Amino acid sequence: MIGVMFVCLGNICRSPTAHGVFESMVREAGLVQQISVTSSGTAAWHVGKPPDVRATAAALARGYQLDHLRAQQITIDDFSTNDYILVMDRSNLSHLQALAPQKYADRLRLFLDFAGTTSTSQVPDPYYGGTDGFDHVLDLIEDGARGLLAHIEQERMDRV
Repeated sequence: MIGVMFVCLGNICRSPTAHGVFESMVREAGLVQQISVTSSGTAAWHVGKPPDVRATAAALARGYQLDHLRAQQITIDDFSTNDYILVMDRSNLSHLQALAPQKYADRLRLFLDFAGTTSTSQVPDPYYGGTDGFDHVLDLIEDGARGLLAHIEQERMDRV
């Protein structure tokens, strides 16, 4: 099983959106038995809460379900149980680089490193903006998720 975790600050906007989008793509690819998907935040402010209603609405408009997700904070154990810990921005990446056990440091990457069409490296936090920000985040996340899935599928092919 390949573990994929998406991480942002509070785990109510960007990372649960990536979680829901990638989970849907994994299901459509028939890889649910091979890839597990989760998300977390670096901060504990929203633990136990559902994703932001604006993120949920934007995702639902594109056919993605987020209502089953609840915010959680990343733990030290997450570094050993996930092969990919994909962070939405450099600030949270720096936080996790300081937290990660050295032997798992190579599992940390910016999520948009996998994007194919965008030239930006960070997913902006839409929390304090309007609904357009959530649509933009979805555009970036869909691009990154497609690239990530292609990367994982290629890795699986290379191992055979």
